[in-house]
Amino acid sequence: MQSTDQTQTSSPTSTRATLRTLFPGLAVCLLAGALCMVISRFLDGVSALLLAIVLGALWRNIVPVPTALDPGIAVSGKKLLRLGIVLLGLQLSLGTILGLGPGVLLVVFLSVGVTFFATLWIGSRLGMDLPQRLLIAAGFSICGAAAVAGAENVVRAKQSEVATAVGLVVLFGTLMIPAMPALGALLQMDERSIGMLVGASTHEVAHVVAAGGSVGAAALEVAVTVKLARVVLLAPIIAGVGMFMRRRHAVTGGKNPPLVPLFVLGFIAAMLLRSSGIVPVWALDAGQMLQTLLLSSAMFALGLGVHLRSIVKTGGKSLLLGLLATIVITVVSVLGTLAFPPQ
Repeated sequence: MQSTDQTQTSSPTSTRATLRTLFPGLAVCLLAGALCMVISRFLDGVSALLLAIVLGALWRNIVPVPTALDPGIAVSGKKLLRLGIVLLGLQLSLGTILGLGPGVLLVVFLSVGVTFFATLWIGSRLGMDLPQRLLIAAGFSICGAAAVAGAENVVRAKQSEVATAVGLVVLFGTLMIPAMPALGALLQMDERSIGMLVGASTHEVAHVVAAGGSVGAAALEVAVTVKLARVVLLAPIIAGVGMFMRRRHAVTGGKNPPLVPLFVLGFIAAMLLRSSGIVPVWALDAGQMLQTLLLSSAMFALGLGVHLRSIVKTGGKSLLLGLLATIVITVVSVLGTLAFPPQ
């Protein structure tokens, strides 16, 4: 009884100690996320998410990050990210996505599916470990760093593998911002078709906004809608990876990853809630602002995990896989856009 009482009385103390440990890193990430939101308002075509990743990566690779921030940074890169992904579902309406038409939806499925499985196969041919291949495949086929972090929950990846995948997404996604509009213009696509190409191929939502916005309002609208249709596939892809890893680890031993991660169910629930039409506009606006803050803070935390040296240490394999995955999704997107242009 005495030990039980001691445990009960020490629990609040332990909780306060944990909060004190997490607070510095959480506060820094939230402040950085809010700062990036403010700065992005003055920089046309630069989203807060992309800015946060870049600033985090610059800090990590230029100035030492105090170790006292590490616990809060780790929580920001996981918990805040998952909450942000759940709220991202409030931006997605099934009616808007289905309104793209069967041809565009087919291109979305192909760009994600072909890129995901082609990346896994190419990575296996390069002799890369399965967790690293899965992280890169998810990031390059679905929605960049958010997909990498979502997949991290189920693939048992090392922190260095997560950092490498995020770094590659930032690198190649940033290069696609000028490259995709230029490619669309070279192929003499109209503005809406260029938007479809951008949305179907470019890695990060932030990169899509930057690239589509550089073309025009019509291109941006189509690009974001097509990209969000790809984001919807985050749920089944991560759920499928989770089931695969569950079966795999059920054989090799150890604790099974969740069959379907809780944040994936939350994402689906939020999307269905938005599709129902019962959520007032002010709530959607508030949800979008909170989602941007959470994802910006999480992206800053992920940026702090981008060690350029770790990418270099992997040799040319990771860089080559990122390049080839980008080429695959670009080819599929170009062919799909030419075959099924938006109406």
